[in-house]
Amino acid sequence: MIKTISTTPYTDQKMGTGGLRKKTKVMMQPNYFENFIQTIFNTIGGVKGKTYVVGGDGRYFNDIAIQKFIKMAAANGVAKLIIGQNGYMSTPAGSNVLLKNKTNGAFIFSASHNPGGIDNDFGVKYSDETGGQVPTSITDAIYKNSQSISEYQILDVPDVDISKIGTQQLEGMTIEVIDPIKDYVEMLEGIFDFEALKKLFKSGFTMKFDAMNAVTGPYGKRIFEEILGAAPGSVINATPKPDFGGLHPDPNMVYAKELIGIMYGDNAPDFGCANDGDGDRNMILGKKFFVSPSDSLSILTDNYKLIPAYKNGIYGVAKSAATSTAVCRTAKALGMDCYEVPTGWKYFVNLMDSKRITFCGEESFGTGSSHIREKDGIWAILFWLSIIAATGKSVEEITKEHWKKYGRSYYIRFDFEGIDKAVADKLMADLETKLPSLNGKKFGEYEVSEAAPFIYNDPVDGSSTKNGLVVKFADGSRIVYRLSGTGTSGATLRVYMEKFEQNHLDEEPLNMLKDIAKIAAEIAEIRPRTGKQQPDVIT
Repeated sequence: MIKTISTTPYTDQKMGTGGLRKKTKVMMQPNYFENFIQTIFNTIGGVKGKTYVVGGDGRYFNDIAIQKFIKMAAANGVAKLIIGQNGYMSTPAGSNVLLKNKTNGAFIFSASHNPGGIDNDFGVKYSDETGGQVPTSITDAIYKNSQSISEYQILDVPDVDISKIGTQQLEGMTIEVIDPIKDYVEMLEGIFDFEALKKLFKSGFTMKFDAMNAVTGPYGKRIFEEILGAAPGSVINATPKPDFGGLHPDPNMVYAKELIGIMYGDNAPDFGCANDGDGDRNMILGKKFFVSPSDSLSILTDNYKLIPAYKNGIYGVAKSAATSTAVCRTAKALGMDCYEVPTGWKYFVNLMDSKRITFCGEESFGTGSSHIREKDGIWAILFWLSIIAATGKSVEEITKEHWKKYGRSYYIRFDFEGIDKAVADKLMADLETKLPSLNGKKFGEYEVSEAAPFIYNDPVDGSSTKNGLVVKFADGSRIVYRLSGTGTSGATLRVYMEKFEQNHLDEEPLNMLKDIAKIAAEIAEIRPRTGKQQPDVIT
């Protein structure tokens, strides 16, 4: 039986670049989750007769949210749901299922790299028929409509069994429960030479893949150990857990502590890698060697011909404005376009759909290509393994040869977390006002050549977006400031620093960037305004 539930609006349901992310207890408030789902349904013109992909990363509240969603979808007239078995589906796998089945969209319940559990975070990612994030015009409309919602529709029925693969009916709606890994593997087999990768592991090559107790543990087991032949135990933290086993599922040098310990130990395997909570981010490591995401994108671009799916050429590449300029130098040498966009995967989707780019990436450990419309952690890992298989070189050798060829962008990101939002907003507003006065100013050996907001004019839809503030120096060094939209507590100020070098290629990044870091703190008055004496996270 369909029930119409009277409700009152919540005023904080504004989607960021990764969907709506809130504390789990906020999402669990009466009618909060239901209001948001109904608002999406209403904003997109209803969902009657439509088909959607549904899944999640297994974090706390995921099982309850999926059951609520199923009942609301049926009550609102959805024709079909394609759901990952037991509610599991990575974000990249969900995009692939959407595109393969030409569905009307996807709902992935995840807060991505944010920690999980009742005291941590939960999120809703909504994708449209493109397989990627919806445009700002839609998210703005969703937020506006969330302010006036007064009722939602839901079935009053028992929970649906989604533990068994197969098809069932619920009040006229078809529910197809699928193996969330099968289609994803088939897609990857169409991109990479799996036989070459099997030979790599047969040769004695070793790896560690840290799934961080998140959704890609079963994906990693199936792909790396069962199909490609990596040794049993190559995938660690492979069982998805509601609180990620207490881990913060963000694949970086701070949070992937177990993997870092292994890769920097005396008996390190040849290759190390990790994914985040929903599988769209990746980290790449060699023996006692870390590859920055900015360098990784540049290296993948330089080696695209080694991958069967790309051997005949790629359209171009794109990076977020905060990502280092390394990939732009590579693209220029290869004679292809390099686009610089705001943070947010939706900006890449326009460029993919208009056949302007094939590869793209963000400094925040996200890399992908036009095979889907989301970043894809395992795709990036398989790309790296393919380069190693084709060249016979180590991660460190591949990276250092790339630096010798194109120069090196020393790069660091400082995160100042948990800042009062009003303080953070005023810091950015005052800094933007200050930027014109910085042009031509000298800070020791560094002279400012340009200081201005980053403004992106989309070549596809003509929209214009401001995202962050950029200070460029005469020697090619840069500072980028922006507020992150992925946290759930306070504001996070992110400061990105870059220095280009053609000769000194083996220095410590923090040491190379220490002067620029001081300049960045001075320009923005970070310490006096925030009280932060140092960043909370350095990547």
